[in-house]
Amino acid sequence: MADAPVSSSLDAAGEDHALADRQLETLDELAGAYDRLRAEIGRVIVGQEEIIQRVCTGLFARGHVLLVGVPGLAKTLLVRTLASALSLEFSRIQFTPDLMPSDITGTEIIQEQGRNGGPGEGGGGRGFRFAQGPVFANVVLADEINRTPPKTQAALLEAMQERHVTAAGETYDLEAPFFVLATQNPIEQEGTYPLPEAQLDRFMLNLWLDYPSFDDEVQVVRQTTAGHEAEAEPALGPEEVLRYQQLVRQIPVPDNVIQAAVRLVSRTRPDGGGGGADGNAGETPDFVSEYLSYGAGPRASQYLILGAKARAALDGRAAPLVEDVRRMAVPVLRHRIVTSFNAEADGITPVDVVERLLNGEA
Repeated sequence: MADAPVSSSLDAAGEDHALADRQLETLDELAGAYDRLRAEIGRVIVGQEEIIQRVCTGLFARGHVLLVGVPGLAKTLLVRTLASALSLEFSRIQFTPDLMPSDITGTEIIQEQGRNGGPGEGGGGRGFRFAQGPVFANVVLADEINRTPPKTQAALLEAMQERHVTAAGETYDLEAPFFVLATQNPIEQEGTYPLPEAQLDRFMLNLWLDYPSFDDEVQVVRQTTAGHEAEAEPALGPEEVLRYQQLVRQIPVPDNVIQAAVRLVSRTRPDGGGGGADGNAGETPDFVSEYLSYGAGPRASQYLILGAKARAALDGRAAPLVEDVRRMAVPVLRHRIVTSFNAEADGITPVDVVERLLNGEA
C-alpha cells in the first residue's frame, strides 16, 4: 500500500511529460503552418511582412485588429487574401453614413411557409425568418468603420465582444473562428464618426500601414499590371485555426513576463494607479503625467500577454519572453492611451509616449 502514492506520482509525471511533448509537437506544426501561410499571402501581397505577422498574431490570439492607412495600401486585399489562405468564409461590410445596425447583424423577413412549416408555397401561411447579415462569417472586413454613426458601429462591436447576435429575442451564435479587421483612413476625417475610446478598446491591435519601399512598389506595379493575377491557395483550415488558437491560450507564461506587461501598462496611468510588489511597478514618469490624460486599463495587460504568447507560438517557442511583450507594446497601447493638450502642443503622439516608456525614461 505504501508504494501506491509513489506509483500515482510517477503516472502523473508521465502524463505531464506526454502532454508537454504533444504541445511541443503542435508548436512545431504551428510554426510550419505559419510559414506556409506567409508564403501564400506573399504570393499576393508584396512586402508588409511585419503587418502580416501582427495580423496573424491577432488571429491566433483570438483578438480583433484595426488597420489604419491611406487608400491604396492593399488593406482590403490583405484581409481577403488572409481569408483565402485560411479557407475561411469572408465578408466585407462597406460602412456608410446610412448603414443601419440590421444591415450588419441581419433582420427578420416575412416569407411564405409550406404545409410542413418550412419555407415555400403550399398554404402554410406566412411567418418570420431571420436573414443573417454579413457579420455571420469567419473573417469580417469592416471597411472604413468610422464612416458610419455610433449606433451602427456599436452593433458590430457588440458582436465582436459577445460573439453572438440578438434579434427579436433570439440569440444567434457566430461561428468560430470569428475575426474582425476594421479599416480607417487617417487623412480624410470630414463626415466621419471617430470610434470612442471604450469601443477602440475592443480591438486587440491597432496597426498603421506605411507606404511600400521603392523596390516593393516596383514589384507591386509589375505584378498588378500584368495579365495574370496571383491568388493564395489554402494553407490552413478552420479546424486547424481553432486548434492553434487553443494552443496559444495554453502556453505558460513566466511571472517576470506577466510583471513586465503589467508594469508597462501601469506606468501609462497619469494618476499612478496600479502599484506593484516591488514598490516601483506603478510609479508614473513625469512625462506621462504631463502628456497623457488617461492611461491603459487591464485589458491592455491581457492583450500584451496574449500577443506575446502568440508571437512565441508562431516562432515555435514554448514560452514568451519579455522582448515579446516589448514588441507588442505599440500596437496594443497606441489606441488605449489618450494624450493631453500639452502633448498636442508639443507634437507628442501616443507612440512617442510608449517608446519613451520602453526606453525606460523617467
